[in-house]
Amino acid sequence: MELTRAQIDAATAALAVILRLDRPADAALSAWFRANPLLGARDRGFIADTVFAVLRHLRRLEQLAGSREPRKLILCALVSVFGRNVRALQSHLRSEEPAWLAEVKQQEATLPEAVRLSLPDWLYERLTAAYGTEETSRIALALLDPAPLDLRVNALLAKRDEVIITLRASGLEAAATPISPMGIRLRGKPSLERHSLLKSGFIEVQDEGSQIVAMLAEPRRGQMIVDFCAGAGGKTLAMGALMRSEGRLYAFDTSERRLANLKPRLKRSGLSNVHPQRIDSETDNRVKRLAGKIDTVLVDAPCSGTGTLRRNPDLKWRMGPQALEELAAKQLSILRSAARLAKPGGRLVYATCSLLPEENEAVLEAFLAAVPGWRMADMGEILTRLGLSLEHSRGTLRLLPSQQGCDGFFAAALVRESGGPA
Repeated sequence: MELTRAQIDAATAALAVILRLDRPADAALSAWFRANPLLGARDRGFIADTVFAVLRHLRRLEQLAGSREPRKLILCALVSVFGRNVRALQSHLRSEEPAWLAEVKQQEATLPEAVRLSLPDWLYERLTAAYGTEETSRIALALLDPAPLDLRVNALLAKRDEVIITLRASGLEAAATPISPMGIRLRGKPSLERHSLLKSGFIEVQDEGSQIVAMLAEPRRGQMIVDFCAGAGGKTLAMGALMRSEGRLYAFDTSERRLANLKPRLKRSGLSNVHPQRIDSETDNRVKRLAGKIDTVLVDAPCSGTGTLRRNPDLKWRMGPQALEELAAKQLSILRSAARLAKPGGRLVYATCSLLPEENEAVLEAFLAAVPGWRMADMGEILTRLGLSLEHSRGTLRLLPSQQGCDGFFAAALVRESGGPA
């Protein structure tokens, strides 16, 4: 695409606002677009792609640019990330910029590893401790790529093969996801808001990893299931479809706004067994009334989101290591409260989209040490029943963008052995 000076200027202006890092980047960019309504679709696409590329590669680009000046970062991204030729940009550059940009690529080879991978030191150190240097490099490089657009087929209303045919007929490049039997991966990032398949509830946008986590709950017809941290309900809707809309599925969340986002999706899904409920906290009376009655509780706990950095690269720069201790305490508290809902023989599935052991294995170990009557389920048996060929370790499943190509997830299933207090 031929660039214009106006596009570079607009991207610079948008980046200046987003680099305040005072709210999530997608929300900040949406607000900026609303404040600049005359921009066309092509301009918006360029601005969004370029701004998010800067956020993904921010530390490296800052080093190359020698500053956090938005214009310099945009120009650096055009050359270093998108491979634009400096000579082709010449007519859009100020007098001193061509010589400076020509030197940018020569600096790449001397960058420290954490800078090259655009990770803050604290995160690089924790990933290296958990995965080793080589795997950390693979993970970090995968996180620098934009995430693919994955869809989940609503099995209550449609079949995947037929949906793929319809998507291709509408001009989209669609293929089955490699792991999830209900997933479809699209090439590029087409707008689906007005697509008939989305409006009719045949498909929902959902990362393949998120689909797999929903499957680990093994929801069945007639069961009582709780999605304890439902958010906007992606996993809730996936579990409801797997239940064939039979039984009861409670979608709990403390945010009215997040549950409001679930309502239109629920309406078009055709599901009648989902019951969204806002709770004040994990100790809400609505939670207590279900104690000891639930077949499966899914806890997709609030976390650092380090497994989603392809989609939310600003998280790297808005969060620090001090947040991990607070998150781990919150995760344990939520897990303990959710465990009270499970009946004897019932299941508790703990999941996060974090790559860090502090939020995953450490929280599980703390729970099992503090709460009697629980044991780890055999993850291998669960995956076999689901027909999923995935590596697992010590009863847990880890999905990595560098290996499975989806968002990073951690999951484990626990079984309540007795009717004792949780």
